[in-house]
Amino acid sequence: MNSLIQEVKENPMLKIKVEKVVVNIGVGKSGEPLEKAKAVLSLITGVKKVSERKAKKTIKEFGIRKKEPIAAVVTLRGSSAKEFLNKAFNAIGKKIKFDSISGRTLSFGIKEHILLPGVKYDPMYGIFGMDVSVTFGRPGYRVLYRRRRRSKIGKSARINEEDVSKYLSEEFGVEVIK
Repeated sequence: MNSLIQEVKENPMLKIKVEKVVVNIGVGKSGEPLEKAKAVLSLITGVKKVSERKAKKTIKEFGIRKKEPIAAVVTLRGSSAKEFLNKAFNAIGKKIKFDSISGRTLSFGIKEHILLPGVKYDPMYGIFGMDVSVTFGRPGYRVLYRRRRRSKIGKSARINEEDVSKYLSEEFGVEVIK
């Protein structure tokens, strides 16, 4: 039994990694507020190209029309994703609810972007909240999503909530509250 546990620890294909981090600021209307949100997102993440998300349907009560840009989104991968996650976890006090983890994804919100370390308040932009969604994977997970010759992942290689919470506590020092 001990050799099996040691084999899992030494197997590089079972190491969890951060695949991507998606940061979203939902403004609810286009125009100047959206441009300010895009500028703030670019400033925080260091990414120059910030994409927009459009409304899926018209909601008269909120003054939103279908296909109107209402949110700014950035996707981070690699080392920039880990750097941003360190800042984001510091902003929320390095505590996450276990319910925020679903399968191999983690989602949480930051109430004000000025809570991130190194970001100061600028009255020109204002204050924005944001949603952060993190997707975790292991080497070889690509076979699930590639276009050609898709395949399945074995039970021992799947990622569950406990694996993610353990990884968060070891890698980032985040306390997962159950």
